[in-house]
Amino acid sequence: MKETRTEKPQAGVENGLFEQIINDPQIQAFLALADEHLGVIGYTEHGARHGSRVAKWAGSILHDLGHSSEECSLARIAGYLHDIGNFICRENHGQTGATLLYPLLCKYPMTERQLGLVLSAVGNHEEQYGQVYNSICAAVMIGDKSDVHRSRVRDYDPSRNDIHDDVNYAVTRSQLLVDPNVHEIKLELQIDNNIASVMDYFEIFMERMVMCRNASQFLGCSFRISCNGTSIG
Repeated sequence: MKETRTEKPQAGVENGLFEQIINDPQIQAFLALADEHLGVIGYTEHGARHGSRVAKWAGSILHDLGHSSEECSLARIAGYLHDIGNFICRENHGQTGATLLYPLLCKYPMTERQLGLVLSAVGNHEEQYGQVYNSICAAVMIGDKSDVHRSRVRDYDPSRNDIHDDVNYAVTRSQLLVDPNVHEIKLELQIDNNIASVMDYFEIFMERMVMCRNASQFLGCSFRISCNGTSIG
C-alpha cells in the first residue's frame, strides 16, 4: 500500500507560531549567546531587541503592501532569527544561521516551502552576499538594515571615536513607513548632529541603503530616506 504523505498545516499569524518560536528555550539561548559574542568583539546589540524590531518591521512591510498573512508571519519569524548564527561566527553568519535553524525549526508546523523561505531570508540578509529571492528575503533585508538607533549601542564613549557607535548613538529616532498608494518605503531618521553627521551615516551605511533600495524595488516600491525632515533619494 502506497504511503500517503500528510502535509503540515500552513503557518499563519493566527496560530501563534511566531510566539512559539521566539519562546523556544534553545532559540532564546542561542540568540542571547550570539549577542554576547558580538559584544565581546565590539559590535552593537544583535540580540532579542534587534530581532524583535526586524521582525516587526519585516511583517509590517508585507502587511501594508497587501501580502498574505502567511508571508507576514514567515517574515516575522525570519526577521527575529536572522542573526542567530553570530553565536558560532561573525563571518557568513547568515548562512551559518540558516544551516543551524533547519533542525531547530523542523519540529514546528511549517511546510517545506515555508521553512525554505525562512531559511533563504536568514541566509541572504547580509550585504556582502545577500540576494533577493522572494518577498520574505526583501522584507527582512529592509528591516535589518534600517535598524539604526542609539539603543543598539552597548556603552557609548565618544572618546573611542568609533564611527559605528557614533552614528548609531546619534540616531534618536528611526521609523519605517510604507505608503502602498505611492508604492514607497521610507526610513525616517532623526540624527543628533552634535554626535554624528548625516554624511557620517552614509559613509558607513551606503551599501546597506543600496540593499534596501534593491529589496524595495523587488517589492514594487521605491526606497527613500528622510534625515531630520529632509528627504534624500
